[in-house]
Amino acid sequence: MRRRRFMQACTVVLGGALLAACGTDDSAGTPSGQPGDRDDDRAWLMPEEGDPHRRTWMAFGASAGIWGAELVPETQRALGAIARAIARFEPVSMLVRPSDMAVARDLAGPDVELIEAAIDDLWMRDTGPVFVVGAGRAAVDFNFNGWGEKQDYDNDAEVASIVAARAGVELLHTDLVLEGGGLEVDGEGTAIITESCVLNSNRNPGWKKADVEEELYRLLGIEKVIWLPGIAGRDITDGHTDFYARFVRPGVVVAGLDNDPDSFDYAVTRKHLDILRAATDVHGNTLQVEVLEAPVDVREEFANDDFAAGYINYYVCNGAVIAPEFGDAEADEAARATLARLYPDRQIVQVNIDGIAAGGGGIHCTTQQEPAA
Repeated sequence: MRRRRFMQACTVVLGGALLAACGTDDSAGTPSGQPGDRDDDRAWLMPEEGDPHRRTWMAFGASAGIWGAELVPETQRALGAIARAIARFEPVSMLVRPSDMAVARDLAGPDVELIEAAIDDLWMRDTGPVFVVGAGRAAVDFNFNGWGEKQDYDNDAEVASIVAARAGVELLHTDLVLEGGGLEVDGEGTAIITESCVLNSNRNPGWKKADVEEELYRLLGIEKVIWLPGIAGRDITDGHTDFYARFVRPGVVVAGLDNDPDSFDYAVTRKHLDILRAATDVHGNTLQVEVLEAPVDVREEFANDDFAAGYINYYVCNGAVIAPEFGDAEADEAARATLARLYPDRQIVQVNIDGIAAGGGGIHCTTQQEPAA
């Protein structure tokens, strides 16, 4: 279940400075932001992904400078395949550089709305806003900073405001730095978050768990956080939640399990399972934890050290679950069957995403839902 470590355009400091940047600290200092006050009425709530959507947002952002010229065509093909699969069930809007408009139209097809925009990369889950509902609808800008300034992000730092303006919703601001891939919610006030990402000094120096929890209550209506340790410094995201655990619905979680003893995720996925099985949600209920094991074999053409060979990074849209397949017939079918059991009222649509997986990501990483309510 390898994931993108540091892409070709990343600029990082090696050695001790990198270790310091990737460390987590739950005790030092005070946050730069002002946490919310839980004595106030909760104004906003982040819905669960399975709630009805108005549309899905994506970004057609693969570039040779980051991905390498050889991988770009396959990555673009996979983006088009994901967009077409989702567009069968709900509207899809995709940000596209003007120079890529023709190829995006060819690959995404006529049912996907293409919007000209300057973008650096394709990870809409992280660069886009997190939508919330309350008296109306709004979107939170979580200050994307290139996963701790590991990659150029000048254009992608503006994606949240572009999407919110296009969606016609208020943009909410915070000092907290967080990516959507680092956050899983059940829609009732429970969240799963990795410490390695959110409590990382490359994003939120000085913030403690309590500070993060207060700000997430103010912005997303989160009342209970289940903290997973994650693992920092091994992939570009510092261990996003959506490669480890996902809410199927309130009370039910599906978790990834890496069975490769040589993988850096082997031990941490087992630790996460122990934590999740002992955890309770905001209502005090013990979670039902299901497991999605990673494939044993993958297609070799685009396999590399960053290849994200795991099923956990699927996406739930209106009436369907869009999930990856990797050419391991037995594992692909087992994942499909598990998802069909967990989502009995949705179609399970599996897509070859080898280009995106070769960049260390998955379907969930490329998408962001806009709720209907």
